[in-house]
Amino acid sequence: MSETLYERLGGQDAIGAVVDRFYERVVADDQVAHYFEETDMQKQRAHQTQFISAVAGGPVEYDGDDMESAHDDLGITKPDFDAIVEHLSNTLEEFDVPDDDREAVLEAVGEYEDDIVTVPA
Repeated sequence: MSETLYERLGGQDAIGAVVDRFYERVVADDQVAHYFEETDMQKQRAHQTQFISAVAGGPVEYDGDDMESAHDDLGITKPDFDAIVEHLSNTLEEFDVPDDDREAVLEAVGEYEDDIVTVPA
């Protein structure tokens, strides 16, 4: 039986460490940090860890708001979405996640782009 992406990423603790570093990068980026000014980052990190764990095939069910509802009032642009995805990619690379697994995570997140990007180009 082959390992799931969740298992290859190291499980919930490893994903949580990636998420923590990812948000350090995001909130340090003037382009996108403003989206998180009023956000409870502890709660946000827990939700993101749960979300990535779920889309990676872990034994976790994401119980947050659906992506469209969660991002509807944020006014996220395509360039801002791309910047955040780049932070995720760079963080996964920093944690030595193999290219195939990094691409799998980014593809899973990318499937939600239409729900997250709410400002037309």
